[in-house]
Amino acid sequence: MSEAVLVVGTRKGLFVARSRDNRACWELSEPQFAMNAIYAIGIDTRAERPRIFASVMSEHWGASVVHSDDLGASWAEPARSPITFPGFTGASLERVWQIQPGTMAEPDVIYAGTQPSALFRSADGGAHFELVRALWDHPHRPHWAAGYGGQAIHTVVPHPADPDRLLVGMSTGGVYRTEDGGSSWAPANRGIRAPFLPDEYPEFGQCVHKIAPDATQPDRMYLQNHGGVYRSDDWGGQWTSIAADLPAEFGFPVLAHPGKPATVYVFPLVADAHRLPPEGRCRVYRSDDAGESWDALGKGLPERDFWVAVMRDALCADGGNPAGIYLGTRGGEVYASPDDGETWSQVAQHLPDVLCVRAVAVP
Repeated sequence: MSEAVLVVGTRKGLFVARSRDNRACWELSEPQFAMNAIYAIGIDTRAERPRIFASVMSEHWGASVVHSDDLGASWAEPARSPITFPGFTGASLERVWQIQPGTMAEPDVIYAGTQPSALFRSADGGAHFELVRALWDHPHRPHWAAGYGGQAIHTVVPHPADPDRLLVGMSTGGVYRTEDGGSSWAPANRGIRAPFLPDEYPEFGQCVHKIAPDATQPDRMYLQNHGGVYRSDDWGGQWTSIAADLPAEFGFPVLAHPGKPATVYVFPLVADAHRLPPEGRCRVYRSDDAGESWDALGKGLPERDFWVAVMRDALCADGGNPAGIYLGTRGGEVYASPDDGETWSQVAQHLPDVLCVRAVAVP
């Protein structure tokens, strides 16, 4: 068992929860960056001391990225946002939707996905970011449309065994990947259905909600789409539906267990036009066989009258053994499981709308 630090991003600030008694009890901080929306949190555990990044969205000053080297006790705020669009793009930064550390082979590389849809790369630990030009110049870009939450790259997946391979997911646009360090990009959406388009299986244009890589098989990934849950065993070459045993195939988050192969979690909602949990029950669904079958996990979660959703980055794990699994809701509740999702307890309630959660196990 281990303790954990849980960082919660909401529409009106950031909260830090610290566990004790083997993640059985939690102490929650006062809001930090109050009245600013926190759309993304990333935790870089590649160095001896974890570094926490947060995307802070001020209605007055705009979007920026801050970081903490003391597990959220204090934060370093740059005078200017480290992410800016070059003048030739004619674009400006609206939001930072994803902050993702690179691989162990590139210890100073950090990626950021933004709105409008763009990928930025930092080679100095997040101090400065540069636009990945080849993806911005992709001929498909003029055809990428805005989803309900905006046109954004919200998922970045570095390949753990090959730093030249990187995959992104966007709403809307679908999955794109590079195999040459970002010099060229190709769509990787074969098998993903887009029922809202005339061609239901287009080359691109899918509204991807989240992608998660399997813990032990580098080429296996799981995807929650606008409608559908999928698995790829060849790093996005082909996607296969794994939603048959779920109560619904719509939802936002998908989470791979950080240590167990073929183990994946989702939080289903009834449908696009009915974005509520089935039967008003708070249930996380887990598969231990790569999506061939699913089990409902709900011990300690609300049994009835639960009518709020869970956003794409509001389901996470902490890397402990067993893994802690964490869930934040649009109703301002946060739940934690210290045992891979078997049992749950409430960490917080009455928070603002939870947009994202990230956790790290600590000694």
